[in-house]
Amino acid sequence: MRMICAVLPLLALAGCSSFRADPNQVTQVPSDRLLAYQQPVEGGGQIVVNRDMGGLGAGCYIAVLIDRQVAARIGIGEEASFQVPAGNRIVGIGVDEQDDTLCSKGRLRRELALPLAAGESRHFRIVSENRNGFAIQRDDH
Repeated sequence: MRMICAVLPLLALAGCSSFRADPNQVTQVPSDRLLAYQQPVEGGGQIVVNRDMGGLGAGCYIAVLIDRQVAARIGIGEEASFQVPAGNRIVGIGVDEQDDTLCSKGRLRRELALPLAAGESRHFRIVSENRNGFAIQRDDH
């Protein structure tokens, strides 16, 4: 019985970590939550952001930031593509300030800098972990 009491909380915490969605389950972010970088840019590149499935923050959107501008509000199991100028870009995530629930009261700012060449496509993944919260990382599939 003691063993069950010791292991059960660990299993509950492990359930908070995210996991990659099956490609057949990934949906596109609806157009009303795509806020910037949707028009083609001559000589530009593409940034694709995918949010993992998982329980942590499942009822909340996360703001996807391109060059520190809110580009989309993304939910779990969703993907968004952005057309950006070539050059040095900053891709990040933050709190969705349009949310009026407790989700918008927290603090979140994670960023990655990257060079992007003309015609290049870079992929990123939003993950959540029970220890570190949300993070954005490169996704080399």
